[in-house]
Amino acid sequence: MAASSAVEPVETLETVIRSETKEVVIGHNRPFTVIGERINPTGRRIFQEALRAGDLSAIEKDVKAQVEGGADVLDCNMGVPLTDEAELLAKAITMIQELTDLPICIDSSVVEALEAGLSVYKGRALVNSITAEDDRMEAILPLVKKYDAAVIALPNDHDEIPMEAEKRLRLVQKIVDVATKEYGIAMADIVIDPLAMPIGADTSTSLVTLECMRAIRDTWGLNMTCGASNVSFGMPGRHALNATYLPIAMANGLTSAIMDARTPEVVEAVRAADLILNNDDWGTNWIARHRAKTAVAASS
Repeated sequence: MAASSAVEPVETLETVIRSETKEVVIGHNRPFTVIGERINPTGRRIFQEALRAGDLSAIEKDVKAQVEGGADVLDCNMGVPLTDEAELLAKAITMIQELTDLPICIDSSVVEALEAGLSVYKGRALVNSITAEDDRMEAILPLVKKYDAAVIALPNDHDEIPMEAEKRLRLVQKIVDVATKEYGIAMADIVIDPLAMPIGADTSTSLVTLECMRAIRDTWGLNMTCGASNVSFGMPGRHALNATYLPIAMANGLTSAIMDARTPEVVEAVRAADLILNNDDWGTNWIARHRAKTAVAASS
C-alpha cells in the first residue's frame, strides 16, 4: 500500500482588533465577526445632507441599531461629496467611541481621512481598505504600521477585478509579500476580501469566490471578510440570498463580513452556522441569544 501524501494543513491566524475596553478576535475557530455596515452615507441622501450641515445625530441611531442587531465591530465611512472627509471621519469616530465599546473598522478611500480617523481612535482599528495596486499599498500600509492597525485587502489591481480565481490568488500573494516584507506587517493583520460579486449579473461568480476562500484559508490561513450585500445586489429576496450565502461562505473559510446587522434573518443564519460549524462551544451564544429574544417577547 502506498504511503500517504497528505499535505499538512496551514496554521490559521487570528486577527485582533480592539476599542479602548473591548477586544474582538477574528479567526477560523472563532464565532463569525459581524461588522455592522450602516454608518455609511452611500445611497442615503438625507443622511448626506445632514452631514454636510454638520449634523451627526443620525450616527447615534445607526450605532444603536447595529449594536442591538448583534454587530461585533462597526464600520464607519464618511465619504460625502463637498465635505472635509478627514474632519468628518475624525468627529464621527470620536462620537462612536462615546456611544459604544465596539471596535471600529475605519473605512475610507482618502488617505488623509484614514490618518485623521486613526489618529483619534483609541484602540486597535481595522482599516478598510487596500488593493494590490502599488500606489494604494504605498500610501496606506505605512499608516497601518504606524498606528498598529489591521487592514482589509482586496485582490484587484489597476487592470481589473479578476474574474478568475487564479489571478485573485496571485494578487493575494503579492499583497502578503509587500505587506509583510516591505512594511513589516504581521500576516495575522491582513484580512482578505476575496471579492463577493453580484450573482444577478452572473450566477457562477459565487463559485469563483468560494474557490478563492478555500485557497486563501488553506494556503495562507488568513482571515477574510466581504461586503455581504454585494452578492444579492439587484436581486429580489435579498435577505434570503444573504442568509444562504454567508453560512456557505463560512464553511469555505470566511471569518467576517461587512453587513447590515439590522437584518435578523441574516444575523440568525450566521449564528446558527457558528453553532453547526463548532465555533460556538456548547451552543452558549445561540442559547443566550434565544433566551434574550424570549425575554424581550415576554415583556412586550
